[in-house]
Amino acid sequence: MAQTQLEDLGSKTPSDRSVMHVLYGMHTIAPFTLWTLSVIALIGHYVKRSDETDPMYLAHHNYMIRTVWWAVVWLALSSPLFFLLFVPGAIAWTIVGAWYLYRCLRGWLRFNDNRMPE
Repeated sequence: MAQTQLEDLGSKTPSDRSVMHVLYGMHTIAPFTLWTLSVIALIGHYVKRSDETDPMYLAHHNYMIRTVWWAVVWLALSSPLFFLLFVPGAIAWTIVGAWYLYRCLRGWLRFNDNRMPE
């Protein structure tokens, strides 16, 4: 992917970058808050995405929205395992949680480097 230079983001302010960092931070610590911060950050992504014009910021909002919804799908699909057989369900939820944290950290690091998430 082509790397975006910070100078090319002429209409973006430092507060726009700060908001994105806060949203990524909320997603990253969400598993330790029973996913409450993830729901709040998801709402923030939808709100900020609605008036976003910068392709890099738009891609990062979409990336995290997809990450949250795929995590919800995988947690819902593996929940019968969790309730019927605790150990396989706990393993499945741990794998989903690790994948979620990986996506959050990967996206956050790429955003910090002014790169597209994927």
